[in-house]
Amino acid sequence: MTIRSSMHEMGGLLLEKLVNADGGGYRGSQIDCGWGHQAQFVEYRSKEVSTVLSTVDVSRAYYHCETCGSGVIPKDKELDIVDSSFSPGVRRMMGRVGAKEAFEEGRKDLDELAGVRVTTKSVERVSEHIGQQIEEVLRRERGLSWSGKLVALASVVPKMYIAIDGTGVPVLPRETAGRKGKGKSQVAKTREAKLGCVFTQTSVDAKGWPVRDEGSTTYVGAIETAKQFGRRIYAEAIRRGMQRAEEVVVIGDGAPWIWGIAEDHFAGAVHIVDLYHAREYLYTLGKLIYGVGSVRCKEWVAARREELDAGDIDTLIASMERLRPRNKEKKEEVIKTIGYFKNNAQRMDYAKYRSQGLFVGSGVMEAGCKTIITQRLKQSGMRWTVRGANDIIALRCCQLSGRWEEFWENRAVG
Repeated sequence: MTIRSSMHEMGGLLLEKLVNADGGGYRGSQIDCGWGHQAQFVEYRSKEVSTVLSTVDVSRAYYHCETCGSGVIPKDKELDIVDSSFSPGVRRMMGRVGAKEAFEEGRKDLDELAGVRVTTKSVERVSEHIGQQIEEVLRRERGLSWSGKLVALASVVPKMYIAIDGTGVPVLPRETAGRKGKGKSQVAKTREAKLGCVFTQTSVDAKGWPVRDEGSTTYVGAIETAKQFGRRIYAEAIRRGMQRAEEVVVIGDGAPWIWGIAEDHFAGAVHIVDLYHAREYLYTLGKLIYGVGSVRCKEWVAARREELDAGDIDTLIASMERLRPRNKEKKEEVIKTIGYFKNNAQRMDYAKYRSQGLFVGSGVMEAGCKTIITQRLKQSGMRWTVRGANDIIALRCCQLSGRWEEFWENRAVG
């Protein structure tokens, strides 16, 4: 560790000489301020910048525009340190750890693993700022998708899947003002994060089961309205080449807002209710009516599952309608479950879907919710602002979608 520290210090001295070899970035007595005026050279100003090696002093020529009343420092833009005391390399490292773990743990890892010493608050602020920059890129893509100008990936897609789900994110009390919760207290403690993934399928295995194309899954998500999220997931599908897909499939858990998005943005797509969510409804009802672990419960659920897997929803509903519980709670659950299957019957032809080699479950989406939301935003004691949560969701989606390098390359070009 001592040798590493010494090497970093030596490297920092060399880096400092390198970044100052341009004489401070002097561009003459006056330059364009960027708004059509002339900014006059005033002086050289020094700035401490934390880099992956050590802290270095950067000399920069400072210009001032009298008309705008603001300063201009060309070198800050060239080095990508505008309004920041951290180099792009350090910010990248902070964004990486900030997306994966609690900000304090990220700070410790940067110190231990890379010898980069920053504050916990700095990790938080930089991570969220990068998330905001990623979201700005996505916002531009959404605009291009609606105007038909978004450049999609080139290859033809045999089958494209759009899986959508929602999960709660613990937020600060002010973020739930005026919202009703689900518990007995009716006090909301979470906001729903909507998450979507896009993946493709080219083949089936020897048994005829669908095989997801390796490395084909990308994610988008945010705490926002269904209308806003619809535009988000549509833009991602367009970017992934939906217009060249031979078949498009939307998979969801049966929530009405999901099918509203499917109807608005994915005309002609096959709609499939996640089989495992549908089975969960049967398990819940069977346990409530016959008792957890009872023989009658197991027999009833097994019979209903066969009907469900066969896509025989009419028979399934008729079986549930024959239930006559006297208990009010049980009656309400029966009515709710029957309504669920009636509303989604046309999306539950599982025998047909499987014969066509299609996925009928949203395991990829379930894993995404766990990986992107639960593992990072639902740790013990965490409470988020909506904005902060969205910044981290954008950051994690970018990294897990394989777009992290693309983001930094585009920033460098820009």
